[in-house]
Parts: sequence; C-alpha cells; structure tokens
Amino acid sequence: MSFSQILRPYASQVPVNNPAGYRRFYTILSTKCPRHHVFQTSLSPVPSSRPYSVQLPKGIKDPAAEAESQTSAARSRATDTRIQKLRDLNALQYPRLKHAQGPTQLTVPRFRESYFNSSIKDDEEVLLYGRILSVRRMSSKLVFITIEHEFQTVQVMFAFGNLPEVPVEQYKETLRALLRGDSISVTGTATVTPAGELTLRANQLPTLLSPSLAPIPTRLVNEETMALNRHLDLLVNPHSQQLLRFRSEMIWWLRSFFAQEDFIEVQTPILADYAGGASARPFVTSATEFPSKQLAMRIAPELWLKRLVVGGFDKIFEIGTAFRNEGLDGTHNAEFTMCEFYSTYTTLPDLMEFTTRLISKLAEFAHEVKAKKYATLQPPELQYFSKRLGANQPHLSAGETRLSALERLEALANGTDGTDLEGGTDSKANMAVKAGTVIDPSSPFRTVEFLPALEEVLGVKFPDLSASDALEQVSHMISTRTEYVVPPNITLNKLLDNLAGTYLEKDSHEMPIFIINHPACMSPLAKSFTCPQTGQLVSARAELFIHGREIANFYEEENDPAEQRRKFELQVAAKSGDLSGEEGQAVVDESYIQALEHGLPPTGGWGCGIDRLVMLFSGAARINDTLTFGNLRNVVSATEVARRSG
Repeated sequence: MSFSQILRPYASQVPVNNPAGYRRFYTILSTKCPRHHVFQTSLSPVPSSRPYSVQLPKGIKDPAAEAESQTSAARSRATDTRIQKLRDLNALQYPRLKHAQGPTQLTVPRFRESYFNSSIKDDEEVLLYGRILSVRRMSSKLVFITIEHEFQTVQVMFAFGNLPEVPVEQYKETLRALLRGDSISVTGTATVTPAGELTLRANQLPTLLSPSLAPIPTRLVNEETMALNRHLDLLVNPHSQQLLRFRSEMIWWLRSFFAQEDFIEVQTPILADYAGGASARPFVTSATEFPSKQLAMRIAPELWLKRLVVGGFDKIFEIGTAFRNEGLDGTHNAEFTMCEFYSTYTTLPDLMEFTTRLISKLAEFAHEVKAKKYATLQPPELQYFSKRLGANQPHLSAGETRLSALERLEALANGTDGTDLEGGTDSKANMAVKAGTVIDPSSPFRTVEFLPALEEVLGVKFPDLSASDALEQVSHMISTRTEYVVPPNITLNKLLDNLAGTYLEKDSHEMPIFIINHPACMSPLAKSFTCPQTGQLVSARAELFIHGREIANFYEEENDPAEQRRKFELQVAAKSGDLSGEEGQAVVDESYIQALEHGLPPTGGWGCGIDRLVMLFSGAARINDTLTFGNLRNVVSATEVARRSG
C-alpha cells in the first residue's frame, strides 16, 4: 500500500479494518491538513466555486459533514460555544462597511480577471471581500484562507513575516477566530504561488465583518436537511446553486428573445374578484378595502393580456407568478412562474414555427452555458431536438420551399390533409399524413392530431363530442372496448385529457411532439372549427410535449363575443357535474366579453411554465430543485421546524 493510500484510502477504495481508529486518525489529519486545498498545477481564470467533496469508504463518516446530522440541541451548544469564543476574542462584531481611500476595491472575479496572465506589481494594494470556504493552518505563522465572492474563489495567504507591525499574539488570536462561513475583508497584493495559484498576499490582518455562529457542513446529502435548510444547501452544494443561476440566465435569455421579436413586456393583476384563463382551483383571500368581497389570486394572466391586445398592444408578453390550489408533485407546485405571449394576426402554424425556433435556440443556449459555467447541469442532448423520423420519410422535391411546408402544416391545422394544395400528396410533398401524424422534414418536431391519433391507438370511433350525452357515450365506449379504466365523477374534458396523457404524450420521449386540434370542449378560449376528416368540432390549439412533459400550450384566440359567451356557458354547465372541484370554478366573464365587443384582432396566444423549462434544460428531476426555496410543502415545513426548534 502506498503512502497516499494510507492517507487517502477513500481515493482508491482500500478497505479499512478499524473504522473507529481510522476515524480518529482522519479527524486529526483533516484538522492539521484539511483536504480542500486550492493549490492548482496551472493558473485558471475561473476556478471551481466549491472545493471538491471526496467519497469516503463505507462505514467511515466525514467529520466535516457530521454537522448535517446534529440535533437541534447539539447545534445550539455549538453555536453557544462559538459565540463565547468570539466574545473572549472580542470578535463578536458586525461593523458597518467603510470604503476609505486607499487600496483598490475589487470583486473576486474582477481580481482574477485583472491579474490572470498579467504582470503583477508588488506595490498594488487590493481590497477584497468574501465568505470563507476553508481555513488551512499550515503552521503557527502561516495560514491559507479561501474566500468566495460572486461565485468565484481566491486564495489568501497570511504569513506572519508579511505583517511586521503585528504582534504574534494578535496574529494568532485574529486568525483563530475565523471559521468557514465567516464574511471578511482583506487587503494585500497579488502574487502567484510556486504551484501556479493566483493568491492575495495579505499585508494586514483580516477584518471579520459577519461571523458564522452556527456550524456549516462541507457537504449535505440528506434531502430533508437540504429542503428545510435551503440556505445551507445553496452554500454547500454547487449543483443547487448552479440550478438557480441557470434559471436566472434562462429568464433573461427569454426576455431578450422576445425583445428581438419586437414584443413588449407587461405586468397584469394578480388579485381580482375572479380567477379565469385556465381550469384550476384558485386560492381565495380578502382585502381590507373590500371586507365583504372574496378575492382570488390569478391562475393565469390570459384574460388580462388579451384585454391589452384589444387596447392596441399587438405583441406583448408577461413572465410572472400564478397560483393554483392543487396537489404537489414532482412537476407541480401551488405557486409557479408562467410565460405568456400574444401576437396579433398570428395563426396556429405560425405559433408552432415560433415554438420550434424558440425551443431549439434555448437548447443551444443551455449547452453553451453548461460548457462555460454550469458543469453540473444535464440538458437534453442537442440531437434530440434535431433528429428525424428515419430514411423513409418524404423529402423536399426540387424547387419546394419552406413556405410550401408551412402551407401544408396550416392545412393540417385546419383539418385537411393538404391534397388540395398544389402538388397534392403524390409528388414527394413536404409532409406525410398517416394515423393522425404529420411529418415535416424541415422540422425536428412531430405533429399529432388529437382525435385521429387516439382513434388509431384505441381502435375506436369517437361519438359527437358536442352532444349533451357525450360523456356517457365516451365513458361507455372506453370502458367496454379498451383496457382503460374510466375514473368516477370525471368530466369529459378531464377524461379526454387523461386519454391523451396515457396514449399520446409518451411518444415525446423519442422526439418533441405537437398534439394539435383538441376537441373544442377542452379549449373554451380557443377558436374552433369542424374538422373535415372526423366531423368533430375541434379547436385551433396545440400543446408541445418533450420527454413526456407538457412544455407549452397555445392556440388561436376566440374573438367572437357571442361564441365566447356560448363557450363560457357550456363550460359552466360541464363544471356543474364536476363533484371533485379539481378544475375550479367556471363563470361567464361579462367584463371580458364586453372587452371583446370592442374588437380583438385575430390573435395567437402562447403559454409555458418557466419552472418546467428550467427542469428540461437543466436536467433537474423535480420542480422543487428549480425553485429558490422548494415547493409549498418545503416552505411551510421549514417555518414549522424553525418555530419548534427556536
């Protein structure tokens, strides 16, 4: 066994015969020579923002991580001990910052940028601020500290020989007070160690600006601990931190994308006397201004945004929070962020083309930032967004253009197969239509018609879905002719949605799919038409699914006030039989109908969940991970736990 294997058996997975003895040896070793060194073999402009955490062999506990499993009483004792120690050293101070004239104040990223591969002048004094990640006491007169600021780290060297005017006892006491998690300021000059690591050589003792009173572990693995102490999770786990940073950058990317497309960003009300624009149970509340009136938090901004379109705003978007009083799971939270846009004189094929372009460019962006900044993210492979269905699909003929492909997609969106267009379907047309699926070789996304595809996979023919007894007919047909079990007390809308979720959405694991032309009963706010192929009343609507999850929902907006009133009334009648209440309330929104009477131009509307987009392009398994403090259960539980232990 080599010497390195003796010191680090976990690196080569050498079995340890005496775990208890090794644990004591490792504790002493980690105290004298902690493993988190940041000496590097070459100078790097952007180092890792967290020291690497090693994997110990089975049966050995990491002493630095044991703080995670401490009881409240143990943490309280550790905090009390730390407070007393700081008091003894007269270091329990929280001073105000004073930017005095003197050394140049830099952030850690700017410091690294300024001195990376540049000539370093010994007389250039620099002031840095940061949080301590590690303290390495090499001897009684040499201490190395790693600080972090703005997600980058730098090493600071405190050599007693560089502080000639400081008494040795003051040197020791000041540095003895510093622990992982403390915020400090330090002044010194830039240098490079023999190992090639850019370092700030301190010429003054550090100033403790904000001590960390409670112990901070070097790693967290318990999911409950991470959920209830999100601040610690973000401090310790690079992946958790990078997810939130990516989320921020992705939202800015979306805003920039919409700005380039000439959209205007707006904000609409969150509180109103009615929550419309979607089928969901709202949160209700009240206001002191209207003590006898029940208010609701919005479930979608749709109706407000379309009022703005009536008011002359032709291209608008909003990124904001919506609230739905529903269950919590891996992809749903009661509070979530939505992005919606509305564009006048825009058709369903236009929206599909726009969505394909947005998602494809967003995938490229995710891979770019992963390569540059966020190594822990796992976005889908770019090939997923660009692969085709195989060599047997139709190809573009000589002279055919993207316009003809878009025209054929538009024909399908209107319920025809495109044979009435020039060239028909017998001349290597841009698209093939079979069993409710359209293939556009110029697009990486597959398009599936809702009813024809369901009829194909189930081997049934749907009755007239506009009939008053459609629910009874469909339930009987599905129960007797398929293996699907129809739940009790379900609405027609929910039943059809469940069927699509079971039999159609799973195909999106192979490639992105658009499911289009939903039955009109499922989309009361979308324009509808009679499909020539099925004879059913369907909506000019599409949903995008990627890896089995709904990513975007969009349609041509209903702009006929009389037709919108009729659809609202049908929705109210359908909801009267919904005993579960899962789809929320339904009312005839007279205010919105009155707005339509002033003229809503032909408009395309589009919506997606930002949280699910972050999940998709970061590889996050749960929506909790994309939210600053997890889902509603995490937020409530953290408060309750803190209250009980306080």
